[in-house]
Amino acid sequence: MTPTLQIFLIVSAALFSIGLLAALSRRHAIFILIGIELMLAAANLNFIAFWRFAPQPHQPTGVMFAIFSIAISAAEAAVGLAMVIAVYRHYHTTNVDQLNQLKG
Repeated sequence: MTPTLQIFLIVSAALFSIGLLAALSRRHAIFILIGIELMLAAANLNFIAFWRFAPQPHQPTGVMFAIFSIAISAAEAAVGLAMVIAVYRHYHTTNVDQLNQLKG
């Protein structure tokens, strides 16, 4: 069985759905960040799949988009984790429901 674009899109949609479910239903900030990273991985899979199955995939534009997206998601993860650590040091919890004092 050779992989087709539809298989990659189904896997990407499943990854994105799992990430969205994790980001919206979890109470801890770490799990929310993991859900966001899963959604970014699904987007990267779409970039690569559409580049691979394009009529003329000579220029690596999909790979370049994926590499930039990976760099942005690494920076997002670093900043998000730093914020979680700062909040944990102050409030001693990562439960986002208990962080009502952060509201403006």
